Amino acid sequence: AAPGWSGVSYEQAVMARALDGVLLDAAPIALVAGEYTPDAAGSLMALWRAAGVTEDRRRGAFNYDPLATLAATGALYHAVPKALEIAAGLIGTARPMPGVTALRANGHVWHLGGATEAQELALVLASLVTYLRAAEAAGIAPSEALPNIAVTLTADPDQFLTIAKLRAARRLVWRLAEACGAGDATARVAFTAETSARMMAERDPWVNMLRTTIATAAAGMGGADAVTVLPFTWALGRPDAFARRIARNTHHVLLEEAGLGRVADPAGGSWYVERLTSGLASKAWELFKAIEASGGLAAGLISGSIQDDLARSQAARARLIATGRAALTGTSAFPRLADDGVTVERWPAEVLSAELNGARVRPLALRRDGVDFEALRDAADRYKARAGAAPRIFLAALGPLAVNAARSTWIRNLLAAGGIEGTGGDSYLTSADAGHAFAQSGATVACLTSADDVYAEIGEATASLLKSAGAQRVYVAGQPKDLMDALNVAGVDGYLYAGMDAVSALQSIQQALSVS
Repeated sequence: AAPGWSGVSYEQAVMARALDGVLLDAAPIALVAGEYTPDAAGSLMALWRAAGVTEDRRRGAFNYDPLATLAATGALYHAVPKALEIAAGLIGTARPMPGVTALRANGHVWHLGGATEAQELALVLASLVTYLRAAEAAGIAPSEALPNIAVTLTADPDQFLTIAKLRAARRLVWRLAEACGAGDATARVAFTAETSARMMAERDPWVNMLRTTIATAAAGMGGADAVTVLPFTWALGRPDAFARRIARNTHHVLLEEAGLGRVADPAGGSWYVERLTSGLASKAWELFKAIEASGGLAAGLISGSIQDDLARSQAARARLIATGRAALTGTSAFPRLADDGVTVERWPAEVLSAELNGARVRPLALRRDGVDFEALRDAADRYKARAGAAPRIFLAALGPLAVNAARSTWIRNLLAAGGIEGTGGDSYLTSADAGHAFAQSGATVACLTSADDVYAEIGEATASLLKSAGAQRVYVAGQPKDLMDALNVAGVDGYLYAGMDAVSALQSIQQALSVS
């Protein structure tokens, strides 16, 4: 399944067609079936039996994770206690198959819902202990259940945090297993990673190849047993053969050409990574204990406290991105106004089955990092379709090019992040030149771009001339605090500067341009 839960049916005949040509006794089969995992698992086992694959030769993962499904969709087919009973039953089903895991404690859902690295680890631990308790209630000891639960974490472009998160996960799972008397079983737990869906961008999706490559490398260096790489067009829609090929080859290049598969623990012994790992593990353990003290993960989802915590983290991350302290290349930084040249089939609309009425909670707000800037670009595209041209602002680049180039380049990039084109010449040495060029441009909004020294000389006169020439709004690139009072009197309406809330500023500019 994927955004919109699109995929093949879990019925045996349909799965058989999808797996036609796959060597079922050699290739591991991983299911992503959400609430329908038990049915899909039954179909897969029937296919194994039909192909004569004995239990000891079966390789795969059922990946049942009802709590993550509940958090993502807000609904389950059964009530939580019944879903956990089914989870324990799947563990019992998978136990005779040493190469198959039944459940998964999946951090990817929490990550997409806004979790920090420590929160993701804590919620994975909370999932794990919930499933261990369910297994124990069904008569399966933690030492026997633990190897049947895979741990999946998210890998993103923050290389060192990804490495530390995966290394911390092993420590934390071992600590949890020790408390359950199952410490030795940790060696048989599968630690896997999936590249972040949160980091994937719709605009300039080619950059996603770089993101997934860094994330995959970090996951490998962090000790992941397996890595799932999302195709670079994942945020846009169904991946085509080329996108799937690039995702697949990312593994091959890193393993064979970069040699990551030849090193057991490349980050081991690094003071920075070891300290980061320890700090992350300590923070995650404290958060995990707080979840348990409040009644556990299921209780936290039902009360909404988990959703509230992640929403706060999500809002804090959105502020970092909006203010430029976390840059999204191709989206908020160095955006590309031209056509990306990528065409895909869009994901179908997400439809929640009416049958999923056993448990209901407020779903997590699953959100990618770039959605605020992408909404601005979408609004600009709609304007372009109506008006026949992109929205634009006249840039009054004052003084010599060597003086105004830095701010002129910065402001063009800022405007492009909102789908707005910056027009105008490279430099205007006088206010009259800038005013005349604006009058000829046909633009309705202008922005002064130069150094503060130039603003002190001709900034007021230029702002006044631009207003006289019909500028409905005049901005200044930068924040020349000593000059702002005089510039305001001359007609300046606002200032665009590094560290501001770029999303709010671009929304305001779009309103001035009648874009939105």
